[in-house]
Amino acid sequence: MVARAPRQWARLAGFFYLANTVTSLSSFSGKVGGAVLTWTNWTATAAYVMVVILLYLLLRPASRALSAVAAVFGLLGCADEALWKYNLFPVHVNSLVFFGFYCTLLGVLILRSEFMPRFLGGLLLLAGAGWLTFVSVSLSKMCSPYNYVAGGVGEIPLMLWLLIVGVNGERWRRQAGEVRCAGNPLLVPGNSSRLIP
Repeated sequence: MVARAPRQWARLAGFFYLANTVTSLSSFSGKVGGAVLTWTNWTATAAYVMVVILLYLLLRPASRALSAVAAVFGLLGCADEALWKYNLFPVHVNSLVFFGFYCTLLGVLILRSEFMPRFLGGLLLLAGAGWLTFVSVSLSKMCSPYNYVAGGVGEIPLMLWLLIVGVNGERWRRQAGEVRCAGNPLLVPGNSSRLIP
């Protein structure tokens, strides 16, 4: 069960990413309204919260600290997305700015990982740059629609990769073992449960 965990996390993350994408696009399309729009917004947000949690677990071997910081930005973006309409979020910032930092950090984590292809990390850096243009209304308007294109080009391939391919479980376990061993010299890399005799 433990051996299958990384791939299960990846596939689940891809599934929730897809759920978020479908519900977000349906709300942006303008073909739904009222209670249905509220339902799709909350569903999209809940799905992305699951993406953030699962990617945190998945990318911890690349850097525990950086993965935690990325998760904070992802959850802040979700909270902003869910609460700004009710004036309950304390910071008045476009939620895409939080997701810009989130995608940028995900890109760095993937580039540092041994179990996911580096091109996905590069595409996420592009997505992060696109979403970060929303730090300014005038900048985002000037960059539109290319900032949206950059976001899609970065995030959609990651979603599909997680859903269809997943991660290299052996390399994930090896890097995860090396991270644990770095903090405890008595542990053997590749098998963190064994002590050096």
